[in-house]
Amino acid sequence: MTTITASTVNKLRQMTGAGMMDCKKALQESNGDMDTAVDILRKKGAAKAAKRADREAAEGLSIAKSSSDNSYGIVVEVNCETDFVAKNEDFVTFANQVADLALTSKFENKDALLAAPFEGKTLGEICVDKTAVIGEKVEISNYALLSSEGVAAYNHGANRIGVLVALNSDSEEALQAGRDLAMQIAAMNPIAVDENAVPQEVKDKELEIGRDIAKQEGKPEDMLDRIAEGKLKRFYKDNTLLNQSYVKDSSMTVAAFLKTVNPELSVKSFERFQLGA
Repeated sequence: MTTITASTVNKLRQMTGAGMMDCKKALQESNGDMDTAVDILRKKGAAKAAKRADREAAEGLSIAKSSSDNSYGIVVEVNCETDFVAKNEDFVTFANQVADLALTSKFENKDALLAAPFEGKTLGEICVDKTAVIGEKVEISNYALLSSEGVAAYNHGANRIGVLVALNSDSEEALQAGRDLAMQIAAMNPIAVDENAVPQEVKDKELEIGRDIAKQEGKPEDMLDRIAEGKLKRFYKDNTLLNQSYVKDSSMTVAAFLKTVNPELSVKSFERFQLGA
């Protein structure tokens, strides 16, 4: 039998990132052949990763970044299973590399990001490899690209929430307002920019709930629709960005705040990613 030295085991470990005992067993199985040992570890790693595929990965980092000219931005959620791994320097470095790759390449969707070349493989394959090495499921669960005249990015709560805001201007005052609104979005979690952007099925559901509540309260049948409409307006105030009270000055709405910055300034869209949401 080929003698497996500690230096050989350590060399394989440096090459693959696998555990010491796994490297030793792979070298014994391959009779000391390094290339074969690497293949053995990859196959075992893929098998381990497959077993973890259904496990929940709700920790990690949500990273938002805008381009140097603020004409576009990306937000990406890179997940693992525990807060311990999420704070690990290697994982943090990997998540930021993913964000930088996405920002540089402007991928249109998550599938394109996962198929991108990364360290000699695709990014999706690297996630599988990291799952095998770390012992936790590692995945990229969410990704979005926003392009506009101006895009502001904001990261909240140790990268638990990442926000992008697309504006119709790239002036410094507009981008500062965009960053303020990104903080608002992180805190208040609106579902849309305004009532016009709320999906019709959401409106219909809220109207139905409003009618049911009014009916249970004993309100007359001919008043149910009017009461439901009133409740829908309250829903817009609480859940659409422009109708919300501005968190930095509750005496005005977000729409009113924008007018104080520039009467022509508007929010075109936004993206908000929150870990585990």
